[in-house]
Amino acid sequence: PSLLHRSLPFLSPSPSFSLSFTHPCPNKIGQTCFSGYRVFSANSTAACTELAKKITERLGVELGKSVVFQASNRETRVDVKESVRGQTIFIIQTIPRDVNTAIMELLVMAYALKTSCAKNIIGVIPYFPYSKQCKMRKRGSIVCKLLASMLAKAGLTHIITMDLHQKEVQGFFSFPVDNLRASPFLLQYIQEEIPDYRNAIIVAKSPSAAKRAQSYAERLRLGLAVMHGEAQCAESDMADGRHSPPCVRNPTGHPGLELPLMMAKEKPPITVVGDVGGRIAIIVDDIIDDVEDFVAAAEILKERGAYKIYIMATHGLLSADAPRLIEESAIDEVVVTNTVPHEVQKLQCPKIKTVDVSMILAEAIRRINNGESMAYLFRNITVDD
Repeated sequence: PSLLHRSLPFLSPSPSFSLSFTHPCPNKIGQTCFSGYRVFSANSTAACTELAKKITERLGVELGKSVVFQASNRETRVDVKESVRGQTIFIIQTIPRDVNTAIMELLVMAYALKTSCAKNIIGVIPYFPYSKQCKMRKRGSIVCKLLASMLAKAGLTHIITMDLHQKEVQGFFSFPVDNLRASPFLLQYIQEEIPDYRNAIIVAKSPSAAKRAQSYAERLRLGLAVMHGEAQCAESDMADGRHSPPCVRNPTGHPGLELPLMMAKEKPPITVVGDVGGRIAIIVDDIIDDVEDFVAAAEILKERGAYKIYIMATHGLLSADAPRLIEESAIDEVVVTNTVPHEVQKLQCPKIKTVDVSMILAEAIRRINNGESMAYLFRNITVDD
C-alpha cells in the first residue's frame, strides 16, 4: 500500500474527538513501506495468532515464516524458515491459558533469532505474564523480575506491552519498555456503545483502583464512586508474612528490644462512597481473571440502586468458571480487549465483548522501526491510567 492510515481514539478536551493521521510511503506503489524488519508470531496455537495477523494486515507486511510446536516429550521447538541476518525482528506473543508454554515459546524463538544474527529483537507482549507477582509475598519471590532477566538473556532488546499491572515493573528490565494504554479504546467504546452513558458513574471496586477510575471519570466528565469494605481484598493489604522467627517474647533476649504488639487489621462493613442510585455503574480495572470480586461488587451496586453494571478491563483472562459466573451475575456486560485470546469464553457467555487494540500495536511497531517518537501514542493519557 502507498499509504499507511491509522485512526486512534485519543481523546482531546472534547470527549467525542478522535484524531487520524496519514504517513506517506517513500517507496513505489505495491512495495512495503518499511525495509529491514520482519514480524513473527511465537505461538503454536491458532487462536493466539489472530492478533498477529491483524497487526501484520495493518502494517501491510506478511507474517514471518516460522514453525513453533511441542515435541512428543513436550519440549518447545522453533524453526525459523527465512533469513533474519541484520534485520530488526518483532515477535508477537499473546498469552493463552497455558502461560508457561507461551513463555518458553517466546524465549526459544528469541534465542533462535539471536543465534541467527538478528540485529534487534523486539517483543510485542500485550499482556505481560506474571505481572501480578511483582511484590514480595511471604517467603515467595518476585517472579516478574525473574522473567525480565530471562527475556534479556534470551536476546530481547526492547518490549512493547500494554497496561502493566504495576508501572514500576518497567524498572525490572535492562532494556527499553513501551507500556501502551488501552484506555482510549475503552473510553471510545463507552461513548459509542453504551446508550445514555452521560447518566453513568465510574466505579473503583477498591481504593487501590481509585486513581484509574478517577482518570476515566475526568475524561468522560462523569462522577466517581469508590467501594471499600470487607468484600474487597486489596493487594496492598495482604500480609507479607515476614515473621521469621515467629513473634514470641524471648525471656533470654535483651529487655530493651521488646517490640510493641500490633493489632490485627479489621476491614469495615462494605461501603460505597458516591451515589449510584438510578445510574449506570461502570467498573474499571486492568485485569479481570477470577471474577468473584466483580460479581460481589455488582450485587452491592444493584442493591444501592444502579440499574446497569458494566465491567471495563484491558486484559480478559477470565479463568476457570468466570464465563458461567458472569452469565449468572447481575453484570450486564464485560468489555475487554484482544490482548488475551478469549473466544471460548465468549461462546460460553454472550455478555463478554471485545475491543480491538491491534491498531495501536501496529503503530507502535511502525514508529519504532522508523525511529519516530512514541509520544503521540500517549497523547491525552494520564499517568494514572
